Amino acid sequence: MARFPFSAIVGQDEMKQALLIAAVDPGIGGVMVFGDRGTGKSTAARALASLLPPILAPEDCPYGCAREDQARYPDICGKGRMVRRPVPFVDMPLGATEDRVIGALDLERALRRGEKAFEPGLLAKAHRGFLYIDEINLLEDHLVDLLLDVAASGENVVEREGLSVRHPARFVLIGSGNPEEGELRPQLLDRFGLSVEVRSPTDIDVRVEIMRRVAESEHDPQGFAARWAGEDAKILRRIARGKARLARLAPSEAVLRDAAELCLAVGADGIRGELTLMRAARALAALQGAKEVTRAHLVAIAPSALRHRLRRDVLDETGSTARITRAIAELFG
Repeated sequence: MARFPFSAIVGQDEMKQALLIAAVDPGIGGVMVFGDRGTGKSTAARALASLLPPILAPEDCPYGCAREDQARYPDICGKGRMVRRPVPFVDMPLGATEDRVIGALDLERALRRGEKAFEPGLLAKAHRGFLYIDEINLLEDHLVDLLLDVAASGENVVEREGLSVRHPARFVLIGSGNPEEGELRPQLLDRFGLSVEVRSPTDIDVRVEIMRRVAESEHDPQGFAARWAGEDAKILRRIARGKARLARLAPSEAVLRDAAELCLAVGADGIRGELTLMRAARALAALQGAKEVTRAHLVAIAPSALRHRLRRDVLDETGSTARITRAIAELFG
């Protein structure tokens, strides 16, 4: 079945920008998307994964290892010829057990052959791709802790049932949820690189266009995808050029000071706000083909990088996005 093209998604510009930034710099720390149901959260993430060029991995490797992984994990990586695979997109069900997530003893081999063998879990399948978790705010805390630790380290370590396995697990973690159904703990939310708010569109023309495109896609999926292939190709080229340009971009002293002043002004917890803000601004500059990181890049990405890191102020019940916008206006005009 043809995927829904990323470029055909109507509106939700902040969410799409955050996903593209994560594609340019996967080390950004993942994307958390809060908002209403049916606003294209999983559609956008899945479309981006499908858009990216295939990865090269050994044909017999259950982890989809890259060449550098083969040297670091010689005992588990496949040794077969390198073949092209689609970028992994793993949709983690809400009721997934810890064994299914991190992997466990292969019971069939243990019972039939008496061998202790590891059965890779969802983290292994998501390596070098995307792990999407809907309603992450309803996920058990110990699983969220585990996911964020692995996402930060890029490695999954399993020691249980007589097994000791270490395998690569680098992926872009994308979580989504509805705040009305329960909040994510602040210390866990802080571990996500970017946070995005999506809302159902209120413009009649936008809603009509969404219905029109969904109907076209359902009626003729292949033809609809073909009509948007050119726009998707442009996005793919932007990502590729952004990745190539990323290492050459370094923020100036003035932009670093802007970031520190903004984080202090809004009351962002810890230093992670500044670090993520600068990393995201650099990725945005790379994505846009800029020759340097500027205050404009900083301002454009600030709500996504900071809104989930603000301390609650009992004397100011203004929403976090409004507080950031106000601070930007006061600091930079």
